[in-house]
Amino acid sequence: MKITFLGTGTSQGIPIIGSTHPVCLSTNPKDKRLRVSVLIEWDDKTFVVDCGPDFRQQMLLANPEKIDGLLFTHEHADHTAGLDDIRPFCFKQGELPIYAHQRVIEQLKIRFDYVFTTENRYPGAPTVAVNEIKNEPFTIGGKSIIPIDALHYKLQVFGFRFDKFAYLTDIKTITAAELDKLKTLDVLVINALRIKEHISHLNLDQALEIIAMLNPKRAYITHISHLLGFHDEVQQNLPENVFLAYDQLKIII
Repeated sequence: MKITFLGTGTSQGIPIIGSTHPVCLSTNPKDKRLRVSVLIEWDDKTFVVDCGPDFRQQMLLANPEKIDGLLFTHEHADHTAGLDDIRPFCFKQGELPIYAHQRVIEQLKIRFDYVFTTENRYPGAPTVAVNEIKNEPFTIGGKSIIPIDALHYKLQVFGFRFDKFAYLTDIKTITAAELDKLKTLDVLVINALRIKEHISHLNLDQALEIIAMLNPKRAYITHISHLLGFHDEVQQNLPENVFLAYDQLKIII
């Protein structure tokens, strides 16, 4: 399984527009972060988790020949606003399967009504095949995927386990029962927004506590804001099996 981090930043990305914060002014490419998303490949299958406003740019950089489906963690704009940019894939492949909680599907229908309408469709609109995710395993590309249910403040979000790899973003709280689904991982990806505590995201200490509890072989931090600090400085103080992810990082599992 090959994982490409398409984006590792928080909702505003890094640099933030107009910001003079030192991290936003950094010349280190690892401090420049598009909105959070990940591309997952196995066999001849390619799936993307979340489709934010940087989706077009991310696809040009990663250059997949096709994608076999989109999985959504939740409905916030930094995870969904790029849906219109799936059009080139639809023109090439036909309708694109999307997978999401029913609440997220309903939100997408409001924001992108022209994608879902069945009457007087604009011929250039993307076409999707809707698949509802519930908190139970489902199959894509011949692989069983285990949803991980968590809360982003008070909003339900899904993470996903693909065999020995799990991807969690925008979580703040998670139950013991859901954490049990994350044992014996080779790689865990989890969000850590900043050093200071936040109402709807894990901070670094909280993410490290979960990593220590689950004890994956490797863990990667994503959904990072400029307030976490400079990439290289933060990395120096992390446990030996924990890494800050960065845009276009590729790992093999």
